Amino acid sequence: MSKAQPMSKSFTDEDLANIRKPRPFHLGQFLYNSETGTVMNRDRASWAKIGIFYVAFYGVLGALVAICMWVFFQTLDPRIPKWTLDESIIGTNPGLGFRPLPPVDNVESTLIWYKGTQHENYKHWTDSLDDFLAVYKVPGLTPGRGQNIYNCDYNQPPPKGQVCDVDIKSWTPCTKENNYSYHKSAPCIFLKLNKIYGWIPEYYNDSKDLPQTMPLSLKTYIAEVEKTQPHKLNTIWVSCEGENPADQENIGAVNYLPVRGFPGYFYPYQNSEGYLSPLVAVHFQRPRRGIIINVECKAWARNIHHDRKERIGSVHYELLID
Repeated sequence: MSKAQPMSKSFTDEDLANIRKPRPFHLGQFLYNSETGTVMNRDRASWAKIGIFYVAFYGVLGALVAICMWVFFQTLDPRIPKWTLDESIIGTNPGLGFRPLPPVDNVESTLIWYKGTQHENYKHWTDSLDDFLAVYKVPGLTPGRGQNIYNCDYNQPPPKGQVCDVDIKSWTPCTKENNYSYHKSAPCIFLKLNKIYGWIPEYYNDSKDLPQTMPLSLKTYIAEVEKTQPHKLNTIWVSCEGENPADQENIGAVNYLPVRGFPGYFYPYQNSEGYLSPLVAVHFQRPRRGIIINVECKAWARNIHHDRKERIGSVHYELLID
């Protein structure tokens, strides 16, 4: 007896067309399928597992970052730099700065230019000095300065944790009440030495051992201090003179307030709360009008080196009073 043959099924052209026809894609059904209750082809349990994984992953990652940052900040002191002096980018040679500065729209300029008889013309310079000197006049503007101020002197340095006072109110004529003498075509320029943590100046405190490049007027001044006030020899001296012979003829007489330098009791700088850098007011008493005068000011100590090109240990600016 022969085996039964399987029945064959024939497909019509319509059936074949339906088989080959792709299913249409429905974005809404992909995002949420109401029949199966899935979201993007995943059920709730699957999404819950993914959520728990990423929460745990980023939670652990955030905790590790927080721990690393905490350990890092434990190695830092808020007042003592990690790298100081030769180990730091700043180095051991302080720079010299001047105030007032030109307007911000001409920030690269170092020219101080005005007409002495026009208040509106020199108003920028006096207002700039008002802003710069505000912290020196009002102790409350510098955190911790009020309770930490100490009246220092050469034989009376500040105790630990206290800072020396910088009393600028008596520096006549370089005072706000006197328009810093700008209205008399005899302007005052304020100098400050950049702060370097832990830097200790090596003073020129012997009139017989001074550098040849030091101006003669400063050498004479140091010799006079040595005779009359030898306890004030520990000072970082300051000189301001014309850069070129023509400038030296036009600059006129120069006076320095309160003394011709930065007193040694302000150093070393240790970032004590309330500390303000000492200042020297340079009063140009009779500069020639109507001509640009190139001025170079230098700070003098054995461990301050000068480089005119790099402006190390010195500062350059120009005066033009019409």
